[in-house]
Amino acid sequence: MSKVAIITGAGTGIGRATTLELLNNDYSIVAVGRRQAKLNELEDEANSSDRLITISTDVGIESEVMRLFDVTLSAFGRVDLLFNNAGIGAPAIPMEELTLSQWDQVIRTNLTGAFLCTRAAMRIMKNQTPQGGRIINNGSISAHSPRPYSAPYTASKHALTGLTKSTALDGREHKVVCCQIDVGNAATDSTALMKDGVLQPDGARKPEPIFDVSKVAKAILYMDSISLDANVQWMTILASQMPYTGRG
Repeated sequence: MSKVAIITGAGTGIGRATTLELLNNDYSIVAVGRRQAKLNELEDEANSSDRLITISTDVGIESEVMRLFDVTLSAFGRVDLLFNNAGIGAPAIPMEELTLSQWDQVIRTNLTGAFLCTRAAMRIMKNQTPQGGRIINNGSISAHSPRPYSAPYTASKHALTGLTKSTALDGREHKVVCCQIDVGNAATDSTALMKDGVLQPDGARKPEPIFDVSKVAKAILYMDSISLDANVQWMTILASQMPYTGRG
């Protein structure tokens, strides 16, 4: 029987690549995104696989998350993997210029959205047979070290690390494991301009290397390939020469 996975932020980038990788490895997937047009493109790329369902969802809205998990159970009967990948950023401007609305939007998607999906998955994974499942959070390198002018995004990703730890602890006795992957400079729409220069902590603007997003998808597949009695608690995957270790 194929595993059932829910992937948020699946319309583009890491989520899209992971959806296609898992489909190629016999998973049944519920792919989630806010833009139905992007999800339609994903369906076309997947050749309308009968193991793929797409559903437009704002993960920061409780009722929409509840509907998402109801659809998943109706279609596939269980949830084996949740990949909390949906994330947005705020404009890269000085902190004092950020609006409360810009802050709230990032926290609602990146942190509250991950919590709502995790809560729903936990309820199902604890009570399904066989019991258990795996939750993978996309923490980003910003879960460790910020870029300039990134307070909302960085705060949300640091908080997501706390959610990862709490979920791993609370899920132990129910065979629900939780882990985090921190990705740096995978080639997606959001990193496309890095070749033209990225603002550094010293005020310089320098190009940064990127790497193929398919490597992130393969890392997700590996993290979920091991049995639930073991867990890759943390994984960092990044462009080898990006300024992270000792950056600044």
